[in-house]
Amino acid sequence: MQEHIALMGIVAAMSVGIVSPGPSFVMVARTSVAGSRSQGVGAALGMGLGGMAFATMALLGLQGVLMAVPALYFALKLCGGLYLCYLGFLIFRSAREPLTLDPTTPAGAPRQFGRSLWRGLATQLSNPKTSIVYASVFAAFLPRDFTFGFGVAVALALFAVETSWYTLVALLLSSQGPRKVYLGCKTWVDRAAGVVLFGLGVRLIATSVNE
Repeated sequence: MQEHIALMGIVAAMSVGIVSPGPSFVMVARTSVAGSRSQGVGAALGMGLGGMAFATMALLGLQGVLMAVPALYFALKLCGGLYLCYLGFLIFRSAREPLTLDPTTPAGAPRQFGRSLWRGLATQLSNPKTSIVYASVFAAFLPRDFTFGFGVAVALALFAVETSWYTLVALLLSSQGPRKVYLGCKTWVDRAAGVVLFGLGVRLIATSVNE
């Protein structure tokens, strides 16, 4: 009974953070509206895998290592910030390039899907502060002693929440209406997305230096 209550508490608390806009939302939204539905779903799956990785780390107590070794935490935050800056720069630089969809290439091409999945996973894992958020939530709700089955259930539940939310975003934004709007103002949308991701990267770097 205690594990069931803890599971519901963890899922509820993490769900609030998952649906909050951030680098992950920007990345999935832009991939979905500029690419294909398959690419958007691939990115969503990458977000889910990243969430499950953070949950597993929290269950194993690996966040304690990051807090105990400041240099490692600093290095991870710096690398994550640089990745977001790089991703933002790529999107901004390609803002004026016309969007070309190859009609001979299926929307669900494995190469496109896989690339989006890895980019989604990298974006999710680029901010090690997320692991601290997971650790904080888990510390508040996790029982002192829990079974292996409970740990698996928590990791799978958070994977499901992350993947479901971002898949919903991908499905909505890859439909004809949002895509038509995007094509009409692609340059400005891509520039805005690039600036947001770059800014979030700079912020992550700045916080790593100041801490």
